[in-house]
Amino acid sequence: MRTLVFDGRTGAAGDMICAALIAAGADPAVLGPVRDALPVRYAVGETEKNGIRATTVDVLVDGDDAGDADSDRGHAHGNDHSHGHDHSPDNDHSHDHGHDHETDASRDETHAEGAGVHRSYREVVDLVESMGLPDAVESTALDAFELLGRAEASVHGTDLAETHFHEVGADDAIADVVGAALLLADLDPERVVTTPVAAGGGTVEMSHGTYPVPAPATTEIASRAGFRVVGGPIDRELLTPTGAAILGAVAEGVDAVPDLDVERAGYGAGDADFERHPNVLRALVGDGGREESETDRERTAGGNLVRDDIVVLETNLDDAAPEVLGGLQETLERAGARDVTIVPTTMKKSRPGHLVKVICKPADAEAVAERLARETGTLGVRQSGASHRWIAEREFETATLRVDGADHEVTVKVASTTDGEVYDVSGEYDDAAAVAEATSLPIREVLRRAEAAVRERIADE
Repeated sequence: MRTLVFDGRTGAAGDMICAALIAAGADPAVLGPVRDALPVRYAVGETEKNGIRATTVDVLVDGDDAGDADSDRGHAHGNDHSHGHDHSPDNDHSHDHGHDHETDASRDETHAEGAGVHRSYREVVDLVESMGLPDAVESTALDAFELLGRAEASVHGTDLAETHFHEVGADDAIADVVGAALLLADLDPERVVTTPVAAGGGTVEMSHGTYPVPAPATTEIASRAGFRVVGGPIDRELLTPTGAAILGAVAEGVDAVPDLDVERAGYGAGDADFERHPNVLRALVGDGGREESETDRERTAGGNLVRDDIVVLETNLDDAAPEVLGGLQETLERAGARDVTIVPTTMKKSRPGHLVKVICKPADAEAVAERLARETGTLGVRQSGASHRWIAEREFETATLRVDGADHEVTVKVASTTDGEVYDVSGEYDDAAAVAEATSLPIREVLRRAEAAVRERIADE
């Protein structure tokens, strides 16, 4: 499986991600749709960080369009971005990016940090959708902006539709996010993972005050994404909201670089220079099997099942109406739950009650817990010690049953081990019930015929 690994031991930002992708083999020529839609261009260059040769990407804009650059290009609230990522103008760095491989920057051009109009979330979505991007690229970019938007909405207590981006809605931020999506599609990995990303340490100055690193928006994005954030290795801000959102939209979290037959290795540089730590984001591209992931999927000792990282949420209810309990499966699934179990139990003072247990992915835990609290009125949701489950590989096939001259379709779930051995075939009840209603056959007979058809098909393969 062709795998892209981001190794963010000194953080990540939008420009660093774009640079790392180019260094790992992506073609900068694919960035044309951004240049066509915005008054910007990308300057791709090279520099050296603590002895490591690295690629740089600057977003440049004509002086006439530069506008006023706020101090926070990655946050919407005026953070000074001491890391030097995302082209922050408050950093006193010379942008030592070497030769510009696209064209030399003229004196009429400037870095695009915070340049151009500032947009609402809806305006950003409309702009991205107007670029004529391939579906996968557009989806990646919109996923990243949704993460940014939901983070801002959560921090400020507003609705997503009402969220107004300042720096994150400016031209350079859009160029970073859409540019990363285009470059990633050009590399075309089958799987993207990231090691834990360094957030830095210390505090950061924002228009609303002094906050500990990571800043509120970055923290909120990290809580929704599928990767871990770690502190250090220096007391500077190392992970920006834009960088966190891009990684959150495209990458699965792993504990360490997985086993990989490396084809390409590239380094994307940030602006700042650190005494002992090279300010670079490493990208590795190579062949690595699905079983080589150490966090979300790994083989059992016998090689039969795969590991799936989960969170188990629980709450006890002593006054929930039956109608509320009956609707929990559907409402919690919409919030991200993978499975919901409701168990009758006896609570304090011998009162009858219910234990609700929910399985979900770590990235969805907060949203599922909130929905569970709102739906039931519970005053607390606890997270149990389970960290993963062992599951079968699952595929869905369609069985076509001919009854009285008419064809009817039933979805059938096929469970198998990682070596391809099928050990369970199970028809979907709702489909079988619909066919039974239309044909007057018993539901169990519809299930039997559908499962037999799929078993026969598998045996013939």
